[in-house]
Amino acid sequence: MVPQPVLAVLFLYPLTAQSEEERRLQDNDKKEFSKNVYFMKQTVGNACGTIGLLHAVGNVTSEIKFQADSFFDKFYKSTANLDPQERAAFLENDKEMEVAHSVAASAGDTEATDDVNDHFICFTCVDGELYELDGRKSGPISHGASSPSSLLLDAVKVIKGMIQKNPESLNFNVIAFSKKA
Repeated sequence: MVPQPVLAVLFLYPLTAQSEEERRLQDNDKKEFSKNVYFMKQTVGNACGTIGLLHAVGNVTSEIKFQADSFFDKFYKSTANLDPQERAAFLENDKEMEVAHSVAASAGDTEATDDVNDHFICFTCVDGELYELDGRKSGPISHGASSPSSLLLDAVKVIKGMIQKNPESLNFNVIAFSKKA
């Protein structure tokens, strides 16, 4: 029922003591990743959804035609050759994004708070590998071989494992980014 091809998958899950400990352990186990992966650190609080979206779009720029001089067009051209920390700093200083984020946050029904219990991450396929992109981690996490045609099923396998670690929670959500064929 999900339109194909799926370009990226966003996953929202509850933060727990166990997930935070796993994140700390993964950060100590730094691994190399493809230079073609668009990854940025999350240095702005309550921005995991924005970072997840930027990860999703940033890894499929070849599949998307941006309007010339649009926010995304300028953002990705400006950050293409930066490292993850420099991309985060660029985002922190981007006034257009700050205004757009504030407008969207104030228009919503949910009150912004610093007491965040859920977190967005992105799954994408780059160079034949499934990558988990979490801006709170030191870098992308490879989950093995994948392809554009199997991305959704490959991501779901990882997501199921994450859900099994917190089976009592209902705070999960999966969003597939698809391209109209």
